[in-house]
Amino acid sequence: MTAALQETSPRETLSRAEAAPTNGKRVVIIGGGFAGIAAARALRRSNAEVVLIDRRNHHIFQPLLYQVATATLSPADIAAPIRQLGEKQKNLRVMLEEVTSVDLKSRLVNVADPTSGRRQIAFDFLIVAAGMQSSYFGHDEFAKYAPGLKTLSDAETIRSKILRAYELAELADDEHERARLMTFVLVGGGPTGVELAASMAHMATVTLRRNFRRIDPAKSSIVLIEGGNRILPTFAESLSAKAAKRLDKLGVKVLTGRRVERVDEEGVVAGGVTIPSATVLWTAGVTASPVVKTLGGPTDRAGRIPVDPYLRVPGVSGVFAVGDVAALSQAGRPLPGVAQVATQQGRYAGQVVFDLLEGEAPQRPFRYFDKGTMAVVGRNFAVLQRGGIRTSGFVTWLLWVVVHVMFLPQLQNRLRVQRQWFWSYWTGQRGSRLINETRRP
Repeated sequence: MTAALQETSPRETLSRAEAAPTNGKRVVIIGGGFAGIAAARALRRSNAEVVLIDRRNHHIFQPLLYQVATATLSPADIAAPIRQLGEKQKNLRVMLEEVTSVDLKSRLVNVADPTSGRRQIAFDFLIVAAGMQSSYFGHDEFAKYAPGLKTLSDAETIRSKILRAYELAELADDEHERARLMTFVLVGGGPTGVELAASMAHMATVTLRRNFRRIDPAKSSIVLIEGGNRILPTFAESLSAKAAKRLDKLGVKVLTGRRVERVDEEGVVAGGVTIPSATVLWTAGVTASPVVKTLGGPTDRAGRIPVDPYLRVPGVSGVFAVGDVAALSQAGRPLPGVAQVATQQGRYAGQVVFDLLEGEAPQRPFRYFDKGTMAVVGRNFAVLQRGGIRTSGFVTWLLWVVVHVMFLPQLQNRLRVQRQWFWSYWTGQRGSRLINETRRP
């Protein structure tokens, strides 16, 4: 950068260093998840420059991330390059960089640039859709032994951890060590924990059963720990009970009302009871991305930003928070952190910004339309809740299959997932049973 450019303001520096947008306006979106992608698409007809920043080059269909972790699907099946998703949107620019902070006073987004070390991106409008990360409730030391499930890297780590445990159990001569290796503990009885536990049980009893000579994977012990009094706490109690019954039928031991006190290389201590285990997986709490704290405003217990009915961050103009980082209640209840909330909020915020760019005021506050919440509990069984509707069983599972295939990001994802699901359903085999290599010194 020349000295002349360095003497200008940050906004002038950016506009001179990079091609200026058509009307001089720039909308910056932080995060390429459901909310960020939806916001960008809502601005496709705008004359403003839309800059989408994410530290990963891909969008993940997170509802199926647990199937990557349990080897049913490969990472490419549920992910798509962000650039490819936006290739037809001429006003969209994608930046593969990590946002470190936001300066609302100067209206700058600070990023860690891999080439220059630091970059500042000026904005006229900002949509924060940075998503969530695993929360260990003040016990970050647990993370070393209990990986969460939020990214493709997390899913591959968990897959390798599960499969490696069986390989080590096959080699173990000590019965106690073998039992520890074949005990899997999941902490958190929400949809992720339930779906992951059920998929692991099916893998142990069907996929792996005849693959080993010294061990029987069907004798694995899969334990799901929930701190509350029931699993799937956001669902109706009747559906929670049905899900628990289904897990029991699959061989998963559900422990409720247990608080995890310690996690280490030996296993878990929950409710004063020690569970020896070589594989502990964290599917409990989440917290908003650290970039939210740099906005300087108040946050709730999960680190989310309270927003007004138009998804605006109070006290600053032109700044919106959507998806998992936004705290908003409707009908007296906080909106859940699920994909359909994020998508609807992202689309709405993008439309509001579009209206403001066109000189129009937003006509109505955001209103979430609940299309229903689902959780699959192994093969042939799912639960669905929408308003007063509660259903479960095989037909609900078929609906879950159709919905999840339809909402995959690309046609090639849909075709691959359909093919793999069909193969896995009839043969019991899984298509991505790979253990990542670990580097040895």
